[in-house]
Amino acid sequence: MLYVAYILALGCISCFALIAFAAARRKNVDIIVRGGRRRAPRALSGAQHVFFCVADHFEPFWNGADRTTALQRVEQWKRRYPLLCERFRDGGGRPPQHTFFYPAEEYEPQALDALAGLVRPGFGDVEIHLHHDRDTADGFAEKINAFRDALHVNHGLLRADPSDGRIRYGFIHGNWALDDSGPRGKHCGVKNELAILKETGCYADFTYPSAPHPTQPPVINKIYYPAGDPLKGKSHHARIEAAFRTAPPGGLLLVTGPLAINWHARRRRIFPAIENGDITALNPPTPARIDLWVRTGVGVAGWPGWIFIKVHTHGAQEKNAGLLLGGGIQSMHEYLLSRYNDGGRYVLHYVTAWELYQCVAALERGDEEWMRRIEGFRYLPRDIGEPS
Repeated sequence: MLYVAYILALGCISCFALIAFAAARRKNVDIIVRGGRRRAPRALSGAQHVFFCVADHFEPFWNGADRTTALQRVEQWKRRYPLLCERFRDGGGRPPQHTFFYPAEEYEPQALDALAGLVRPGFGDVEIHLHHDRDTADGFAEKINAFRDALHVNHGLLRADPSDGRIRYGFIHGNWALDDSGPRGKHCGVKNELAILKETGCYADFTYPSAPHPTQPPVINKIYYPAGDPLKGKSHHARIEAAFRTAPPGGLLLVTGPLAINWHARRRRIFPAIENGDITALNPPTPARIDLWVRTGVGVAGWPGWIFIKVHTHGAQEKNAGLLLGGGIQSMHEYLLSRYNDGGRYVLHYVTAWELYQCVAALERGDEEWMRRIEGFRYLPRDIGEPS
């Protein structure tokens, strides 16, 4: 009888273990554990520069909102964000920077004019976000080209490269399904999407991480280029890392945010949480989370002195906006500035997505003059245009 009970208990334990393992696989825990062992190396000498970028999937028409509600959401940001920034300055005296990735399918001129009113005084930037489904290569390119031109011509947003006149933009894919990586082919349909982005002037993609969503690629905590077949989809599931004094291989740069297991936060008081850099009202940016972002150490291979922290949010949603424009985000900035801007061990930089890209490009070139300019809070390279 005891033997039977033992066998039944062992069977139950095995079933529970299999169920737990399957659940962990669905939430990408295996990917995170394998790739999350790297910790930020210390700078060889001097202070470590921490570049902090907020990438906002900013969707004013979220949840089927009407135009009035959408404009109210944008107006709240236009009114309150400059007030929030008054208290905080990074090591170079710059206020927090917020990059609004605005959905092409939600084009609303009045909303974009309001966001441009935040860009011009120096509070952030606007880039391109897009949700699409069962699309074609031609259809995708048409959408991107039209919205890119509208942002630049109608609203004075984005930037033109003087070397060739092309408008440059950053990108975040809606529903995380970059390069047709959505489950069952949903939310994209374009298997050469990264190539089209590059051809239409995209300088970098900022979509990931997406875990625990199934679109999470196996490459985590890296700044890299896709190494897969550019015509077969999911080409970003293989990588060539961006590296110091190493010429880019020619594909589209992908900038990922921190992805790790947070052993100090527990789901249902049992399971360790997945840290994916998402700032929400339900998951505010605590000191423990910020420390983990830094320890994750996302950077350019071969240059440990610069750490890039790209976090994301959905700032148009009312609950998140309440945090991002209120006391919750003030606590984040207070901790960032007290812990990572001492001028000796760390120097904090508030950067936009475009500025973060400039930092990566400077390291790839190994341009020491440009790197010194960046460490002095002057981000633009000479061949793009002198900073003001």
